[in-house]
Amino acid sequence: MKIDPKSSADLSAQIAQAIKDAIVEGRLIVDERLPSEAELADQFQVSRPTVREALKRLAAQSLIRTQRGAFGGAFVNRLSFEDAYSQQITTSTLLLSMNAVSFDTACEARFALERACAPLSAERRTPDHLATMRAEIVRQNQPGLTDEAFCASDVAFHRALVDGAGNPVLSYQLAGAVEAMQPLMNMITFTARSREAIVALHTRIADAIEAGDATAADAALAELTAYTMTLKDDVMAARAARDKS
Repeated sequence: MKIDPKSSADLSAQIAQAIKDAIVEGRLIVDERLPSEAELADQFQVSRPTVREALKRLAAQSLIRTQRGAFGGAFVNRLSFEDAYSQQITTSTLLLSMNAVSFDTACEARFALERACAPLSAERRTPDHLATMRAEIVRQNQPGLTDEAFCASDVAFHRALVDGAGNPVLSYQLAGAVEAMQPLMNMITFTARSREAIVALHTRIADAIEAGDATAADAALAELTAYTMTLKDDVMAARAARDKS
């Protein structure tokens, strides 16, 4: 593992990247103990505080864990898909907000990915996935439910649909689509949408998933896509009219 001391890049970031590369390439394996701070400082020819900062960066990414005691130190972590969900959601949210991704682009990406999961979910969903979808539909029908709670239920419904595909890689990849893109779309369209229309479409999706009917599930998702785009157009038109008045 090497760094370039002449580079303008932060030394701690270089050290973190060098260790990360070693983990990704298999030169450091799961549960292997990293050299001590003193050993790493000597290896990279930097101070121990610089090494400590590099290790903090790696711990923040869940790539390493630290243990205290006589047999303690920094160890290569076994990263799970569940552990990585929050990072995926955070990254997707930042990308959407910082790069001003258009509503149309986010909507197209989200529903294209979700529709890819529907056939698998129709085939593989468990009773628990279906029960979650049904429970969220009941919740969405509750009178007096706040917009914030309805949006959260909407996300939970689609999370269950995606997880029903039984593919952890898809669930991980779609964490950003469902839990970053969907709230963005809900923020824009919640004033114009009909809860009854959303619930009706959710019910059709759940019915199709329960029946193992991938075609019907895809058709309902396609209608939800079209409805969501219509809502966006209605909101934009209302804002334009308000600005003119």
